[in-house]
Amino acid sequence: MKKNIKHFLCFTAVAAGTIHFINRFIDNTVEMKHMLNTDHGEFYTAKTGKIYYQKHGKGSPILLIHDLSPIASSYEWCRFAKKLEKQHTVYTIDLLGCGRSEKPYLTYTNYLYVQLITDFIHDIIGESPDIIVSHNSASFVIQAAGMDSNLIKSITAINPVSLETLPVKSDPFIKIKKILLEFPVIGTFLYNIETIESNIEKTLRRTYFHNPQLVSTKMLDTYYESSHKESSHGKYLMSSLKCGFLDHAIEYSLKNMETPLYIIGSIEHSSDIRTMESYRKVNSKIKVAYLPNAGAIPQLEMPEKILELMQTF
Repeated sequence: MKKNIKHFLCFTAVAAGTIHFINRFIDNTVEMKHMLNTDHGEFYTAKTGKIYYQKHGKGSPILLIHDLSPIASSYEWCRFAKKLEKQHTVYTIDLLGCGRSEKPYLTYTNYLYVQLITDFIHDIIGESPDIIVSHNSASFVIQAAGMDSNLIKSITAINPVSLETLPVKSDPFIKIKKILLEFPVIGTFLYNIETIESNIEKTLRRTYFHNPQLVSTKMLDTYYESSHKESSHGKYLMSSLKCGFLDHAIEYSLKNMETPLYIIGSIEHSSDIRTMESYRKVNSKIKVAYLPNAGAIPQLEMPEKILELMQTF
């Protein structure tokens, strides 16, 4: 019996040591290509951490907000932003927990990002911008507009998530799940498995892009580096996302908001159309346009098409 316990403890120690070595190896090698430098941007010190942003162009302000995901960053807008800079002052940010911004150990919530965007607009932009926002980040932008009708001039949401997925769901094991995902060694290892290069490549080719051949090595390297900056502390955002802390019903904000809302949706299935139309059922003033043959992040795949659709609004 004692011998078996000794073998088990030895095996556990070796396994823990191996996992720790893998985690450290990823941390030490992920930024070797320097895909996400900070030379052309600045940091805004928010209440919860430092936020990386860039400002380019001249004219009325536009704020571009990327998809809320541990692998995401403002790189998502690299092609699209350049097309706006001739006529607008374009701001791109890395949300807290993403890209070059800080990734503090805390519970990420919709209200945290509502406060972050509100403060950034007041402190850095200084006037009401038009906001173009991607995927699940649309929920907290809509909430921010619902809380202050003068904060945002207009919102264009690209592929916002279904309203049915946003309400908080009951989970009796939520605390245990969150602790496990945030645990120093095993939590980091689980995060590294989730954001392994092959998994990110699958996401880019199968979800983000309609045409997988457009996914470049540079793009893959950038998303991979973004997910592992700050010693893989993106696991804290991943934990909050997986545990539902960023799920929040927004029907009330949608119904009562005065800020114009435009939606651009990529359509592949009838369910995509139902998702976009569900917003218009809540508020008939919302305008919806559809983009065929596009993935979840069309601003990276076909920025020209996005601009064409925006001109129709």
